[in-house]
Amino acid sequence: MSTVTPQVDLTPEQRAALATKSSSAARAAAIARKRATSPIASAIAVLLAVLWTIPTFGLLLSSIRPEKAIKTTGWWTFFSDPQVTLDNYRAVLSTEGSSGLGSFFINSFVITIPAVLIPICLAALAAYAFAWIDFRGRNFLFVLVFSLQIVPLQVALLPLLTMYVKAGIGGTFWTLWLSHSAFALPLAIFILHNFMKEIPKELIEAARMDGAGHVKIFFRVMLPLLTPALAAFGIFQFLWVWNDLLVALTFASDNSVVPLTVALANLSGTRGTAWHLLSAGAFISIIVPVAVFISLQRYFVRGLLAGGLKG
Repeated sequence: MSTVTPQVDLTPEQRAALATKSSSAARAAAIARKRATSPIASAIAVLLAVLWTIPTFGLLLSSIRPEKAIKTTGWWTFFSDPQVTLDNYRAVLSTEGSSGLGSFFINSFVITIPAVLIPICLAALAAYAFAWIDFRGRNFLFVLVFSLQIVPLQVALLPLLTMYVKAGIGGTFWTLWLSHSAFALPLAIFILHNFMKEIPKELIEAARMDGAGHVKIFFRVMLPLLTPALAAFGIFQFLWVWNDLLVALTFASDNSVVPLTVALANLSGTRGTAWHLLSAGAFISIIVPVAVFISLQRYFVRGLLAGGLKG
């Protein structure tokens, strides 16, 4: 069995074109790096980071303070009268009682992970077809898929709900998985298609000369190069699905599939004075997407900036 290799002999004109493209990209990157590392830009970045961090820091302090302290004083008084308790988190993470959010926390994972993987898998295959497979009506279909991004998702909620009820899957995880996947596919296909089109054509031709078909090219050549783009979209989709409230309110009619966002909204509506529980629950809801973003931020940045083949 032959193996795919990305090596190919280029003509002098192709080498010159690639060298010119690399030189232009290097100059643009140097200019952007110089502007981003200037003292003024650094000071603005630090100021914005502090402004964005203060509310989260205050939420963290409120979540570990006793109920009486939260209701009588502001979170900034923690430094003059430090009182720490974990009772708020014990009550929120419990799976029992009206304030327990443990089961809803698990539901959020059950909803989010498939809702990220399904559109990524489908979009990668569709983007490859639009980018490298020549078939009749390809451009028209791509424009049609791209135009779906301008359709407000609110327009599709009622028809989808009616369709799910008729299909007998209303109130199940399938309604959330399918809805989030359908809403995410146009953007995912657009992002991955643009990334694939920037991959040098010579690399694909070299794989074909080595005897590789579309399946082998996709899995052995494209997927390793798509890692930054897949990670960038995966982060976007994870944050969107994890923080979603509208879609969950519409389709999660059964309490067994309700995510954390809906449970927090219900908690704030029924127990609006339970600030100690709301602060702990809210901090738990943001800790997961923050951890995901921090762990994948290098792929996120590469996915946003990548415009071609990485060596």
